[in-house]
Amino acid sequence: MRKSRGLPRMVLATSLGSLLLLCLFYFQSSLSPAAEDRILKTVWHGKAGRSPLQTLYYSDQVEQSSLQATHQHRRELLNSMCSRYTRKRRLLTPDDLRHLVVDDIHGMLYCYVPKVACTNWKRVMMVLTGQGKYQDPLDIPANEAHVPSNLHTLSEYSIPEINYRLRNYLKFIFVREPLERLVSAYRNKFTRNYNTAFHKRYGTKIIRRHRRDPTNEALEHGHDVHFEEFVYYLLDPRTQHEEPFNEHWERVHSLCHPCIIHYDVVGKYETLAKDANYILQLVGADAGVKFPSSSKTTRTNDDMTAKFFQNISPFYQRRLFNLYKMDYLLFNYTIPSYLRIR
Repeated sequence: MRKSRGLPRMVLATSLGSLLLLCLFYFQSSLSPAAEDRILKTVWHGKAGRSPLQTLYYSDQVEQSSLQATHQHRRELLNSMCSRYTRKRRLLTPDDLRHLVVDDIHGMLYCYVPKVACTNWKRVMMVLTGQGKYQDPLDIPANEAHVPSNLHTLSEYSIPEINYRLRNYLKFIFVREPLERLVSAYRNKFTRNYNTAFHKRYGTKIIRRHRRDPTNEALEHGHDVHFEEFVYYLLDPRTQHEEPFNEHWERVHSLCHPCIIHYDVVGKYETLAKDANYILQLVGADAGVKFPSSSKTTRTNDDMTAKFFQNISPFYQRRLFNLYKMDYLLFNYTIPSYLRIR
């Protein structure tokens, strides 16, 4: 990988990217940015009346902490990779904003990525925005956290409201090693008996197209999809031609558009607790609001992921890696050692 092109270049790329994003909405709005601000201005209740965005970029500390330095490095790397690998920028549509959850009380936008602790983050967002209705994130059932009406997404707002939030709210995202996330999605959606909707919706199609001599039971229920068949399905040109990937295995850059939307904090699943606590501090969350600790017993990890790839040929390993390559580049993940693609 080539050397970084330097901070000035990255800052310029960031500014241009932010400007392009805002232009999409400005050209459709009859209000000036100043008029939008006057109408929508929020009174912040954090330290010295600061918004989370101001707290992040205008710290009182003379020297950065190691955590602040880590997150600055992640932002700079993301900006650098976007500048290097995205030559054409497209305009966003309202549909592109449906993964951005809005917290108007604390002034933040969270782009949720399935299989990257998004259930717990949605629980936390329900506590933060629930005005006392919820106290402990873990008291909220997982299925309730995914009910659309329990949280607002940016796509629901008017153009002036979208403009204001994109300029003034802290925007954050959590990412995960791409193939580990993929295996986690496969395990959850295709090896759990309770996910009959996924078995019917996707499993039957996968088995019909990618299994030799399937049984009538498998064709009817789609309940025993092999990982190899799932990989063939992802790489089959017909799959994306017919419809977009399901959000559980869609690429992060396609869900959250990090080369168009400038994310202020890039959290990682590998440092989940530390990064989550950092964000809660930035937004001035009550001390009693804690991000739930995750269970280590059944969590998909690197060793487990490696076992799933033992029976995948180097040819398909390389094709699958290339499918998720942009996420590796944008978020600074290295090629897994178990892949036989070198």
